[in-house]
Amino acid sequence: MAFAPEHDDALIVVDVQRDFCPGGSLAVPDGDQVVPVVNRLAPRFATVVTTHDSHPPDHSSFVEQGGPWPPHCVEGTPGWEPHPDLRVEPDYQVFKGRDRELDGYTGWNPELADFLGKQGVKRVVVVGLALDYCVQATALDASAAGHEVLVLTDATRAVNVQPGDGDRALDALRAAGVREDRAEG
Repeated sequence: MAFAPEHDDALIVVDVQRDFCPGGSLAVPDGDQVVPVVNRLAPRFATVVTTHDSHPPDHSSFVEQGGPWPPHCVEGTPGWEPHPDLRVEPDYQVFKGRDRELDGYTGWNPELADFLGKQGVKRVVVVGLALDYCVQATALDASAAGHEVLVLTDATRAVNVQPGDGDRALDALRAAGVREDRAEG
């Protein structure tokens, strides 16, 4: 049986961008496999939010600046664009990582919380890339803000910089009270 959203759920689609998919500068293994699942899922929600990693060229998280990551999702580059097959019409967009000094993993912020409150959202359903970084941070912050949070495991993938990072992320989410399910049966 496929997951069925409630009328007061919001879908948060995290960072399904070219640089996080195969061929991108920080590709998540099988990251593009979330795209068809998200495309089938999004029209079933009354409220859809997308987040976009959106860095300046000299972001502090880049290796050249002493950070851990290769340059990725530099605003205005092809890698910054959504995956070309993603068919999601967001009601709200979050651009994160624009501050050169902040990592920008989480898509959660006060403006998003206010928007979701005005929509009457009770539960947020989080999908996208990467499970062990931005999906996890967004889900944990939404939970800390008092929302019920659900992560759909077949609509996310982990980058797994260290083997098992994705499993550890799921453990941390469970420990924080975040539930998990599958988008499709």
